[in-house]
Amino acid sequence: MVQATDYVNPLIVQRADPYIYKHTDGYYYFTASVPAYNLIEIRRAKTLNGLANAAPRTIWRKHPDGSGAMSQLIWAPELHYIDGKWFIYFAASHTKEFDHNGMFQHRMYCIECDNPDPMRDEADWIEHGQIETPLDTFALDATVFEAQNKLYYVWAQKDPAIKGNSNIYIAEMENPWTLKTKPVMLTKPEYDWETKIFWVNEGPAVLHRNGRFFLTYSASATDENYAMGMLTVDENADLLDPANWSKSKTPVFQSNMPIHQYGPGHNSFTVAEDDKTDILVYHCRNYTDIKGDPLYDPNRHTMVQPFTWNDDGTPNFGKPVPYNYK
Repeated sequence: MVQATDYVNPLIVQRADPYIYKHTDGYYYFTASVPAYNLIEIRRAKTLNGLANAAPRTIWRKHPDGSGAMSQLIWAPELHYIDGKWFIYFAASHTKEFDHNGMFQHRMYCIECDNPDPMRDEADWIEHGQIETPLDTFALDATVFEAQNKLYYVWAQKDPAIKGNSNIYIAEMENPWTLKTKPVMLTKPEYDWETKIFWVNEGPAVLHRNGRFFLTYSASATDENYAMGMLTVDENADLLDPANWSKSKTPVFQSNMPIHQYGPGHNSFTVAEDDKTDILVYHCRNYTDIKGDPLYDPNRHTMVQPFTWNDDGTPNFGKPVPYNYK
């Protein structure tokens, strides 16, 4: 069994919203939000620990200031491989200003690369523009997964009729940058632990094991209150029927106060070098005294740790592990 001590933590410093994908070429590919929120980079390595010192390659840069969409606050890229092509989903805004509701003004975007090597050339990446949904509101943190020979899109978005910053939605896709079906809401902030300072459900990630899909997400403000929740659905159920999804009433992963690991979340999943052990990827801070806006505090670091499975077939994420770098 792979142990948490097998990995350096934090694995990559000052990289929030981490996403790691193990490809068929044997490489781990990593992307995340960079502190300046101005570009998208990828790094790769044959091992998870190797990502720590792998050279990042910039594959896309934000549009020039004042040029409209995709020119400000590039957030939370995810790298996916779909039908032989690479896709990155990310959120971006045209401004750093809030709208009249005090919200950021992000929308969701997609870029594509058909070169087998997604890091070869910045010019290999083409823009598909905004992924449009019926609501023209704050939207971010998109991910995709395949089920029942269909491609599904899951994301966070603001509904003006519902209290809070964002809820989580699902829709089937026509292609990797176009929705096919009407969005369905899977979860909104409702429990006490989801509504600390901010009412937030965001950062969805999907795990398929033991005949079920598990959808984790992050809730509350991005300080020590940030925590992960989880939805569960049978793999053969209608995924677009919210009644088929069950929601955990308590967090499945949260701050580990005694070892100063605060606000774990915005996770993704990968698999260890043995191709058997499941790995939780997330970001965390090691202090609570944040000066100014937490968004501009760069010290959310990428962490990785193995997790196990309960007897009932559900994941057991444990607690955030301590730093162990020398």
